[in-house]
Amino acid sequence: MNKTKRNNESPKPKKNNVCAIRLPSEKSLPQSIKSIFKKCKEKIGFVPNVLRAYTLRQNKFEYFRSYNNELMLGESGLSKLDREIIAVVVSSANHCNYCLVAHGAAVRHLSGDAKLGDDLASNYREAKLNKRQKLMSDFAWKLTTRPHEVHDADRSSLRMAGFNDKDIFDIVEVTGFYNMSNRIASGLSIKPNDEYYDIGR
Repeated sequence: MNKTKRNNESPKPKKNNVCAIRLPSEKSLPQSIKSIFKKCKEKIGFVPNVLRAYTLRQNKFEYFRSYNNELMLGESGLSKLDREIIAVVVSSANHCNYCLVAHGAAVRHLSGDAKLGDDLASNYREAKLNKRQKLMSDFAWKLTTRPHEVHDADRSSLRMAGFNDKDIFDIVEVTGFYNMSNRIASGLSIKPNDEYYDIGR
């Protein structure tokens, strides 16, 4: 058997503590990305590994970061905690380790409840959510696991809980984004930063 590698075979990526693919060294990154990394370290003490993964496609780095910030921090009838709850519920349905750890930490931080993030990850139906958050979570779970079964009745339930059409759009958008993000994180085996585990404990 010829053990010589074929020309079209890619070498195995070197193991790193970010993900399963090789990434550019931080020293080689453009100043715009280095500046964002610096701000992350100043604000939260570390650079989220999902941002480090996006350095492989630097033209998409800022698009992803800006969209994520607008989605999770921008103006909305959903609170920041509501949006993080959706992220955890969706990630639970998709068994996405990175997003469960990262957004579970955000839920703990925003809610002040050290148990809520873990309860959502395990079974959101047993978590201490108000009726509005429960219906929102039911919708996000259904849209994630059985999107073809989402009908007007589901949106009507959200309206009856006090969500307006803009809120419903935001629930759908956050749910859709984290279904996409989960698949990127799982497909690249992005590892949760160690720092996430201690946030809100």
